[in-house]
Amino acid sequence: MVTIVIGAQWGDEGKGKIVDFFAKQADYVVRFNGGNNAGHTIINKYGKFANHLVPAGIFHKKAVSLITNGVVVDPEVLILEIETIKKAGIDLNNRLFLSPRCHLILPYHKALDALYEQAKGKGKTGTTGRGIGPAYADKVSYNGIRIADLLDDKIFAEKLKFQLDLKNKIIQALGGKPLFYNQIYKEYLDLGKRLKPYARETFTILNEAMDKKKNIIFEGAQGVFLDNDWGTYPFVSASSVVSGNATAGAGIPPQKIGRIVGVAKAYATRVGEGPFPTELFDKDGEKLRKEGKEFGTTTGRPRRCGWFDSELIRFAARLNGFTEIILTKLDILDGFAKIKICTGYRLNGKSVNYVDGDSLFLAKIKPVYQEIKGWKMTTAGIKRFADLPKQAKDYIKTIEELVGVRISYISNGAKSHEIVKV
Repeated sequence: MVTIVIGAQWGDEGKGKIVDFFAKQADYVVRFNGGNNAGHTIINKYGKFANHLVPAGIFHKKAVSLITNGVVVDPEVLILEIETIKKAGIDLNNRLFLSPRCHLILPYHKALDALYEQAKGKGKTGTTGRGIGPAYADKVSYNGIRIADLLDDKIFAEKLKFQLDLKNKIIQALGGKPLFYNQIYKEYLDLGKRLKPYARETFTILNEAMDKKKNIIFEGAQGVFLDNDWGTYPFVSASSVVSGNATAGAGIPPQKIGRIVGVAKAYATRVGEGPFPTELFDKDGEKLRKEGKEFGTTTGRPRRCGWFDSELIRFAARLNGFTEIILTKLDILDGFAKIKICTGYRLNGKSVNYVDGDSLFLAKIKPVYQEIKGWKMTTAGIKRFADLPKQAKDYIKTIEELVGVRISYISNGAKSHEIVKV
């Protein structure tokens, strides 16, 4: 069975916890897109971890973790994560593999990321500054350097020299200071030697696993509305986030995918710039941020908060083919007497849909709300769906009806075991 877990909003939906939950029965857990601009928080018996590159399934001894070709890799970040996980007592021997086809994030990518944002001024897109966009830009413009190149001293030296000469011209033109070849070359050669034991062609591993009917979990990074094509462009990520990208990002045929799980918060959040139709600027928004501890795993930035948007999730479900939805952070709504759900959009008196326009269009639309009575009691710690307050069950049922996809689980706490089957 191949299962894909996708964020159904703008990321930060709690995918790390859900992947960790599914990984208990998994043989393989796969990261297939993005870079260390994603952050999955896992709280388990080993401690609290913010994984940016290593799949969340690494904490389950049976599961092998794969970082496949669709991921761009900052070697320094990956080494730090590996060391942190090993210090927690997790054995990584033959349990973590990295595709040699992964493209590298180099110091000039981070420098350019910051300089591009600075140059945009008021038009900045709110990147994490991790060099993700410039690394993907190099990939598609045939200027990328891959893990395989890093593992060959001569090839890496040639490619780095050419690219650094080119990038320094752009960096200086934008007012930045040039970077030094020798420093980067020595540092990255050392990082490459430390990563070499993990480098292996993941296509072969995955396809052999599928032939043997192994249980494989694909762990998506970010969320649908940060997808480079289908998100709120240009306020998006550099990679393709949708479920179909598992084919390109990991090398599996689409007919092998059997289950596609969308993960959505019981409300909505967003980090950075871009349209957010249900964003709240009042005490309810502040309460969601405070109660939900809504600060970015990767950047620490405060997240913008708003009500659940069923128009977005309907679109995400159709685009990705969700077979089910997992609703997270239901417990954060415990203290609200009244809760709103966005049922659709209107513009100039007419009903419109997400797909009808671009970011400028979405910034103008008005959300249409349905108000739900809150439950005003604690759901945290409840282990059976039948024991949830009636109003909480009504809220879940209303979302199912509006979105048209069943909710299979709800999460009512931060820890891995705090999850309830619906």
